[in-house]
Amino acid sequence: MKMLKLLIAGLALGMAGIVPQAGAQEKGPIGISMPTKSSSRWISDGDSMVKAFKAKGYKTDLQYAEDDIPNQLAQIENMITKGAKVLVIAAIDGTTLTNVLQKAADSGIKVIAYDRLIRGTKNVDYYATFDNFQVGVLQAGYIEKALNLKAGKGPFNIELFGGSADDNNAFFFYDGAMSILKPYIDKGKLVVGSKQMGMDKVATLRWDGAVAQARMDNLLSAYYSNSRIDAVLSPYDGLSIGILSSLKGVGYGTPKLPMPIVTGQDAEIPSVKSILRGEQRATVFKDTRELAKVTVAMVDAMLSGKTPTVNDTKTYNNGVKVVPSYLLKPVSVDASNWKQVLVSGSGYYTESQIK
Repeated sequence: MKMLKLLIAGLALGMAGIVPQAGAQEKGPIGISMPTKSSSRWISDGDSMVKAFKAKGYKTDLQYAEDDIPNQLAQIENMITKGAKVLVIAAIDGTTLTNVLQKAADSGIKVIAYDRLIRGTKNVDYYATFDNFQVGVLQAGYIEKALNLKAGKGPFNIELFGGSADDNNAFFFYDGAMSILKPYIDKGKLVVGSKQMGMDKVATLRWDGAVAQARMDNLLSAYYSNSRIDAVLSPYDGLSIGILSSLKGVGYGTPKLPMPIVTGQDAEIPSVKSILRGEQRATVFKDTRELAKVTVAMVDAMLSGKTPTVNDTKTYNNGVKVVPSYLLKPVSVDASNWKQVLVSGSGYYTESQIK
């Protein structure tokens, strides 16, 4: 009898040990919708989130839409059909998801806008991103310092590039930059030779480097055949590569015609290498691993019946509601601090990846 009791107790303990493990395996799935693999930044975002969710015991369904809006809609619908508990969405176009997110809401699925605000719907619960206005401030601040504008230097010629007009972040980047640059433009210390200002004039659809290169070609031939350009506000490394190619094509990057100050964002490896070659001058680093951690913490809180931590409840109005947000801090990177920020400080890259 004693042996039988011990056997039953042992079986009970064994089953108790199995249940939590099975429960952990059943967490999720979490649908993760990313815009494209054409940028290494989004690949890193996806990988970081899958890794962070896996560490918490969640299954994930990661999909890339390759900048095709119908494809992203179909992928999200499929995630809903397959029973996603939460959707994490980096939208290609933040205005196109209203109907599919209503389907998600009808199925009781929570939604986190990831890095790009989803607009025109009540059915977005939280927003995880970086301080996008500050990104623009950092980019323009670098130009301000490099040209010594605070000391009254100038006039200098500058051209402005914006991101994709269907990406809400592009407007924050541009507005942040113009908060620094416009006073100098108004005083005549910075001169926009083309007079092209405002996102309606300077936006670059889908953040396409080839589109930026073509526009830079046109600007150089139309406005700078007899004068030099001193600075180019570029909001993203992928655009900067195209802009630099255009500049090299007309002789910039030589002792007689030094490169203008060209900014960027995302600290992508080709652009960090370009900075070390003295071409692109600066970029803005956003540690997407930290953004992934914030997102996973939001999901974990929601699915545990808790309220996710946010640090901004005023800034991000999507046209229907103010979306509670968590903003991370971006960091300016140039030739003087790349190793400290990207390698030794964060371990985001190894030195051998850059050199």
